[in-house]
Amino acid sequence: MASEGIDDGAVDHRGDALPVLSKSATKMKMDKLLSTPLPQYGGSTPGSFFWTHAAWWIARRVRAAQFRTREVTGRETLPDDRGNLCCSWHTNGLIDPLAIALNHKKFFVLGGRHDLVTRPLLSWWTRRMAVQPVVRKAELLRGGCSEEEATQINGRSLLMLATGIAEGFGCVLFPEGTSHSDSSMLRFRTGPMRTVLAAGAIAKSKGQTLPAVIPIGLHFRKRELFRTDEWVEYGAPLQLLDEDIPDELVEAVKGGQWSEPPAEKVTALRDKLRLELVPMTPNTSDWSEYDALHLMGHVEARRANQPLASWREEVLAARALRDALQPSDMSLMETEVPAIEHPVLPPAKAAAQLLSERGLDGRDLNADGTDLRMFNPAKTIASLARLPVALLLLPVCLYAFGAQIAMGRLLGDSTDEGLDARTSYHFLAAMFGSLMFWPLLSILAVWLAVENTGSLNDVLGFDWLTIYGAGQVERLLAMATLGAGLFPLYWFSGRVWSKFWDDLTDFKRCVIRMTTRGSKRHNIRGALQNLHGEMDKMTL
Repeated sequence: MASEGIDDGAVDHRGDALPVLSKSATKMKMDKLLSTPLPQYGGSTPGSFFWTHAAWWIARRVRAAQFRTREVTGRETLPDDRGNLCCSWHTNGLIDPLAIALNHKKFFVLGGRHDLVTRPLLSWWTRRMAVQPVVRKAELLRGGCSEEEATQINGRSLLMLATGIAEGFGCVLFPEGTSHSDSSMLRFRTGPMRTVLAAGAIAKSKGQTLPAVIPIGLHFRKRELFRTDEWVEYGAPLQLLDEDIPDELVEAVKGGQWSEPPAEKVTALRDKLRLELVPMTPNTSDWSEYDALHLMGHVEARRANQPLASWREEVLAARALRDALQPSDMSLMETEVPAIEHPVLPPAKAAAQLLSERGLDGRDLNADGTDLRMFNPAKTIASLARLPVALLLLPVCLYAFGAQIAMGRLLGDSTDEGLDARTSYHFLAAMFGSLMFWPLLSILAVWLAVENTGSLNDVLGFDWLTIYGAGQVERLLAMATLGAGLFPLYWFSGRVWSKFWDDLTDFKRCVIRMTTRGSKRHNIRGALQNLHGEMDKMTL
């Protein structure tokens, strides 16, 4: 990253370091925060019906291009007859809530960091979707606003979110309170638990079904990379029970005012949620340990003649090894995860690092996991079939996406919000770039077509401006048809080239495997041999 966020060494009341703030997070625009539109619960969406559906439709198109593979499990367990509060760990900025909300059965009442509703361009959309701003402890303790102002904003926002959940909508809140880059979960904040307990009280006061808390695992192969793999894992719902909602809280929320749930109820729900969520994360001492577990998963599967076929299978294999190798008495409530003390880890880490230095991983091993695999001609058939189409559409793709790609790279690579925000900027550049650039590009293309009608007619063999007739209205209709037809062409060129990007990535990995020789190849073979030797001794 080109710049760093604001890190002044501030800590909370527990002595934990507060999140590093970006410049945007320090800009507290109180007038805009207090004028944020409130959600409405009479329809199918808390915000504007049209703009919510439009945003979701565009966001799904962008995510289809952003990820190479996407898998969702557990949706069938989501309760349809009550509100859902979805909670997960938070390591990928804006991509995390999108992964949860876009794959859920319900529309969401949304809350998030305060600058989501004050940033240029982004705020235009978030305000129409009735996103509610939340002031984090990090902003408050650094003096970004007064405690009275923070209480006013957060009290209103949490009440709106709780009401939305009680009315049967979905909601996503992150217990850690900030996006981060650690390989294990941070200490939990209480906001999500307080919100859903208040939602339960509102539902109980109206005789409605109590909401459920949904633990969710979010898994990205390399979260900061374009065309990475994603698995969204909806866990078993944690249903609020009648005894979780004291009568005093029910009476307090009847008047439509925010009231704090009892501390002991909040703490009990927080601990219950953590026990469910932690196993759905890497939960390792560092990322090198997690990479080693993934490599071991590939080797173990190859030794059993059952190679891992998907990113989800790879995550589950690493999880099973982690659970078997970590101490059985390790507390899931602690934020400090001890390193795995097992003889298999050093050779696994060494082999994983050697592969990583070459841009490779466990997918690049041969059938028995002892060396790098060779070239497979059968896997090039689809890539070769795509090649002429991709080359034909290259000018269209560069014309339609060139500015967006440049904007996304510039913003993503220069942000002061850390690696966890990189793909958020890529997503926003793709989404809003299309809305900004495509109409202008289509107008320019139509103007060029009109200015060069004669040459274009020679190529087409007919007068494209008179396809509906020779009158002025018919000519305008022909121009409008051309302009509108360019939009699906832009989208199609992007989809083709996102697939062809996968082909180029695979070709690059193949070249690396084929050209890894000499001492580098010898070291990889030796590390894998040591790993096999230690895995032979394992008793899981």
